[in-house]
Amino acid sequence: MNSLATAFLLLNAVALLLLKRRSAPVPILIGTLYMTVGTQINVGPFTFTVIRMLIAIGMARVIIRRERFVGEPNALDWLMVVWGVWALASSAFHKDPSATFIFQLGIVYNIWGVYFLFRVFCQNLDDVLRLCRFLAILLVPLAVEMCFEYLTGHNPFSVYGGVTEFSQIREGRIRAQGSFRHPILAGTVGAVCLPLMVCLWQRHRKEAIAGVVACSTIVFASASSGPILSVFASIGALLMWRYRSKARLALWLSVMGYVGLELIMTDPAYFLLARVNVVGGSTGWHRAQLIRSALSNLSEWWLAGTDYTRHWMPTGVSWSADHSDITNYYLKMGVWGGLPLMMLFIATLWMGFSFVGEVVRQASDRPSGDRLIVWFLGASLFSYAISSIAVSYFDQSFVFLYMTLAVIGSLRSGDLARQPIRKALT
Repeated sequence: MNSLATAFLLLNAVALLLLKRRSAPVPILIGTLYMTVGTQINVGPFTFTVIRMLIAIGMARVIIRRERFVGEPNALDWLMVVWGVWALASSAFHKDPSATFIFQLGIVYNIWGVYFLFRVFCQNLDDVLRLCRFLAILLVPLAVEMCFEYLTGHNPFSVYGGVTEFSQIREGRIRAQGSFRHPILAGTVGAVCLPLMVCLWQRHRKEAIAGVVACSTIVFASASSGPILSVFASIGALLMWRYRSKARLALWLSVMGYVGLELIMTDPAYFLLARVNVVGGSTGWHRAQLIRSALSNLSEWWLAGTDYTRHWMPTGVSWSADHSDITNYYLKMGVWGGLPLMMLFIATLWMGFSFVGEVVRQASDRPSGDRLIVWFLGASLFSYAISSIAVSYFDQSFVFLYMTLAVIGSLRSGDLARQPIRKALT
């Protein structure tokens, strides 16, 4: 870590310790958006990125202040616990159990830490609105930086390490990535945060406009097909609000549509990914073939994951001689901990969607705008669920996924239907 990164971390650490609970997410969001994973400290076999250090400081704060999350532990909380326990236990089945345990301990620490802290810090609809307002403001400078990068091909975040100084270029277009490890990850963050910006529209229109413009700019500057499709997924989920009573029917129609495609297509239906090329130079074929290869080699990884995937694809990755580029978060879970870990992750998403539906129904006597905010959280989660088919979150972008799950869990446990709402930040 250089002196600039050290000063940045210290300021955020002090803020995290001193701010009121409702404002405590701000230092974590700042660390996520404006620090790279290259900013880190190594202690023996353990690597502490800025996010990991902020998680540790946040945990210390919670213990010192005796803070706790709202309500009793719910089904989503327990699923997160079981997911982490199996992620650690599955390391015993790998070639080098101790090394795998340390690696997966880092993953579990990241995810449990973010989920737990946001579960504590965001306890009701007021807190969620405040979080979205802070996020809208913080996304604006990132969008400006990515515009600069898109126009110049130079990434200012390279001073922290972890990202290259000169931006990627594909099909003659510069692909901005900001503080994230890849343009697709940066663009995905913009896409999945879009519904969180729209949910501010009724009460905080200025922040909503700023946030929507920032998210759209981030997606555009990333010059990647995946984030654009994630935006479409977000918009589709938002529009489903009017037809929310028919959500279950839409789900079954989608399943039947997929089965129909399987019957009429020569390749599996998921090879539609190979035909996606919104901005040119898309790697949709790789993503489709990866799914086919994973299914073909299911016997190797179904129980507890695998240490070798290099034979799955024609190309590998620069950081490992043993692996292919697993550009699918569901399959990445399978590589880490087999089908049990993958299914537990899918179960957490399913429970998140289920909680959204329950909260919307429970709050039937509340203003429509309150329930709409909860629905928009579900839209963000849906966008993440779709994005996970084509991207694996190998940097700090995972924070927004588990943040969203945490606040949904808090609203469910807090029983939104009976909690009073105040205008945030009045």
